[in-house]
Amino acid sequence: MAAYLCPPAVIHGEHAVETRQIVAEVRDRHPHAAWAPRIDGIAASTGIETRGWMLPLETVVAPGDGSGLQAVGIETAQEALARDGFTQQDVDRVIAALEAIPAPQTVQERTAPAWEAVQSYGERAARGALQIAGLDPADIDCLITSHSTTPALPGLDIALANKLALRNDVMLLPATQWACVAGTRSLALAADLVAADPDRVVLVVIAEALSTTYQPADDTLESLIVRLLFADTAVAAVVTGRPRRESVLRLDAAWHHTVPDTQDLHCLETRADGTHFVMDRRGPRAVQETVTAMWEWLRVRYQDDPDSWHPDVLLAHPGGTRVLEYMEQTMPDAWPSGLLDYSRDSYTSGNRGGAAVFDILRRAHDAGQKSGSRAVLYAAAPGLTATALEGEWL
Repeated sequence: MAAYLCPPAVIHGEHAVETRQIVAEVRDRHPHAAWAPRIDGIAASTGIETRGWMLPLETVVAPGDGSGLQAVGIETAQEALARDGFTQQDVDRVIAALEAIPAPQTVQERTAPAWEAVQSYGERAARGALQIAGLDPADIDCLITSHSTTPALPGLDIALANKLALRNDVMLLPATQWACVAGTRSLALAADLVAADPDRVVLVVIAEALSTTYQPADDTLESLIVRLLFADTAVAAVVTGRPRRESVLRLDAAWHHTVPDTQDLHCLETRADGTHFVMDRRGPRAVQETVTAMWEWLRVRYQDDPDSWHPDVLLAHPGGTRVLEYMEQTMPDAWPSGLLDYSRDSYTSGNRGGAAVFDILRRAHDAGQKSGSRAVLYAAAPGLTATALEGEWL
């Protein structure tokens, strides 16, 4: 396989949103929710005090431009009231009251500014990755992109091809629906591409505005958790088929796994007021199945050296700390402790979705890794599906 990865560029959301701000906003909006008395404990259990968003909290929770009459129209409401015996004075009073009720943001109002931010952040990350790799846009032969919560056609691939002025013959591979697995799966795809042509240069860009799933009107416990967890991040990295001076990690093998009939456990739903991330409490247990399968892949891969081989760092994004705990409990006893430290560190400032593994990789790189150390990269996503890679620090 032998693909070579340069250090990623990581651009965090520039608007710091504190957990206490989210708690105050939710408590004010849903004072009678069943979970309201426990909200402080729930928020504390995430371990997240602040996260970066591409847009400020005030923008995300603002009402839409329309009013409570938007769905039915003024004339229809007036006619209905008149038929029910209301006087004209009463009709006018009711219409005025309904017009004063703000309507939620529409899907267009919610998504449009986030999509603009995704493009801007994606471009910044892409230019950062090129600078790190010592390359120019003209050197890129293939562009792989992912952005799961801001659906657009054309997508981020076309936007970046124009913003970066890529060559007209660059292969564009958009993978919008990869979501949380985008980091590892894009690297696996890039590795296959450079294996077919070692002179090929691949740029991977993932820009996630997960804050678009923050839905103020939702009053479920799952919606509260979604509000508290997600962060916005754009990442990018260059993958080549031959080692470069800037290369830091060689990717040697990739593995994929999908758990059948689990597509309804975690999913995105587009409704009138935007994108909703729907969680199922059975999800973490299903994700654990992919972890068990990955351990088996690594066991078979190194069955001739079971006592001495182990990863020196495990860069994992399984969707939450609960599965990280499961990983620690089920990995071989002989493996060293602290393999997931960088993964845990990343979660303390939010779940970054598809951008998470690159963020974790950057943290490990910045901390310094010895040449020859082994790394395993793993991520799981709604589906439920997972991809892992195994490689060596250069």
